[in-house]
Amino acid sequence: MMDWITTSWSAAGMVLLGGLGMYATIILLTRIFGLRSFSKMSGFDFAVTVATGSILAAIFIAKDPPLLQGVAAMIVLFAMQATVAELRKRFSFIETIVDNRPRLIMWGGEIDEHQMLKAKITRADLMAKLREANVTRFEQIHAVIAETTGDISVLHGPPDEALDTGLLDGVIGAKRFQVVMGD
Repeated sequence: MMDWITTSWSAAGMVLLGGLGMYATIILLTRIFGLRSFSKMSGFDFAVTVATGSILAAIFIAKDPPLLQGVAAMIVLFAMQATVAELRKRFSFIETIVDNRPRLIMWGGEIDEHQMLKAKITRADLMAKLREANVTRFEQIHAVIAETTGDISVLHGPPDEALDTGLLDGVIGAKRFQVVMGD
């Protein structure tokens, strides 16, 4: 049982060395590849962030994989993300393959149950996000969007204030409201 609680000084030293090595690697790679490395602009970005954490944890607490293998894995992961980001900018079909599209799940006070079902969002999830956004009346809501990252954006303001329809470009379900929006 003591093996489960204690460790050797050399093992603790290896954790320290591995941690410092990976910390330096992440700082260097972030400087080279930019802050997008930890963004959540797309589902792919989020997956890379999770994978980065997994690699980091593996190096911190285990002797296998070794530090240099972890560094190599991080370089490959950051390079893949940069490559996919560049391909997404150049070729729209790559963006279509890699990213989800945002979905309009609420317009004004009207909930679009079909889009909520497609986004796998429950009514309780929606109400929680409305409360987080400090919505006090349904009349304040212009639109609620399930973003590509899984986040929910609540666009709200005074009921007499119009929503800039450009904010809904590329959002699934927004065309339904073109007549209302005046497009």
